[in-house]
Amino acid sequence: MNKFYALILLAIFCFGCKTPEARKPVSVKSGSFIDESVERNKKLNAKEQALIQDIMAANDSNEYIASENGFWYYYNTKTIEETALTPGFGDIVNYSYHLKNLKGDLIYPADYFKNLNYTMDKQELFTGLREGLKLMKPGETVTFLFPSQKAYGYYGDENKIGTNVPLIAEVTLNSITKVQDN
Repeated sequence: MNKFYALILLAIFCFGCKTPEARKPVSVKSGSFIDESVERNKKLNAKEQALIQDIMAANDSNEYIASENGFWYYYNTKTIEETALTPGFGDIVNYSYHLKNLKGDLIYPADYFKNLNYTMDKQELFTGLREGLKLMKPGETVTFLFPSQKAYGYYGDENKIGTNVPLIAEVTLNSITKVQDN
């Protein structure tokens, strides 16, 4: 009888030490989250583009220019000086701006972002404004229409600008300090 129990105990011990096998997934949905995200972003982009087109149509006295970077702008004040240069990598620009939503409601007034200094492409700045400053010459004032992905995007600015808010920014470039190449 003791041999019988010892044999059963030995069998349990041997089979109990077997490593578990991985289970196969019941169903596989490869990329479904990414596909849904892409569709959601396409719809958001189309909606914002339609709103921006409506603004441009309502203000047809302004000569809007489509940038290569996915936003629109027009010059309030344009420098006619041929020798004036636009900022390059590492140049320090002094600028001021104010922000509105597409309805024209003021988010940040002009005195909130007054006489700011920015080292081109070496400091953090939202994408649209960084790209917009590269188009400007000293003394110019430009109004930009930024879709949300060129503004503060999904996260907003964690203060007054919420999720996916397209913006109107009126920017004045006060000066450019060119940096010498070493």
